[in-house]
Amino acid sequence: MPPRHERPVALITGAGKRVGAVIARTLHAAGYDLVLHCRRSRAEAESLAAELERGRTHSTLVLQAELADPQAPAMLTDAALAHFGRLDALVNNASAFFPTPMGTVSVAQWNELFASNAQAPFFLAQAAMPALRASRGAIVNLVDIYAERALANHPVYCMAKAALAAMTRALALDLAPEIRVNGVAPGAVLWPSDGKPYDDQQAMLARTPMQRAGSPEDVAGAVLWLLRDAPYVTGQIIRVDGGRTLTV
Repeated sequence: MPPRHERPVALITGAGKRVGAVIARTLHAAGYDLVLHCRRSRAEAESLAAELERGRTHSTLVLQAELADPQAPAMLTDAALAHFGRLDALVNNASAFFPTPMGTVSVAQWNELFASNAQAPFFLAQAAMPALRASRGAIVNLVDIYAERALANHPVYCMAKAALAAMTRALALDLAPEIRVNGVAPGAVLWPSDGKPYDDQQAMLARTPMQRAGSPEDVAGAVLWLLRDAPYVTGQIIRVDGGRTLTV
């Protein structure tokens, strides 16, 4: 292991694009050096790393892994420690999302949704635990408002995110006092990459007290606050949803 790195280090899963990339930029601007995990978005992750390196050299490491692989959590944490010599934060952002209407669900779909949304975050936390204890670090899990409020035709996704929410609370208890564990549950921030009909978007926003969609920066700001500025907060899931869960 190299000498202990000067700056705090965060491992972010699914960091190549969308909300993960914005979280990466936000943490990097706040002084964190980063381990950027990607699955299929290697080109995007490398481009992001190059962008961040222009601002601060030797501040990023890109790692590609399939999180369903049982060896991936240890590989990612070992590589992070081998490169930087420390780990201060784990952001479990990577997530598979697709519909699974009842009557059509396969075991493969179940496994894919649970692998990224529950299994990998748990085993990454377990693999990172010794390093995070040494740094008195923190974990932030990207949950979803659908962990507590079901989304039609997505039962497996909702169940997987509910497992992640339960894990957040359980690990906050088990890893205290050295490691804080919290979650962020976004509402309408980015529409799914396969698109959402305009009318559905507008109907959803009409039920949101803030009457608009949020931004990835809103989510990233909550993640940064939980990691850096909330030393007495653990076991909490912060809803970044414009108040949507207040309405029926």
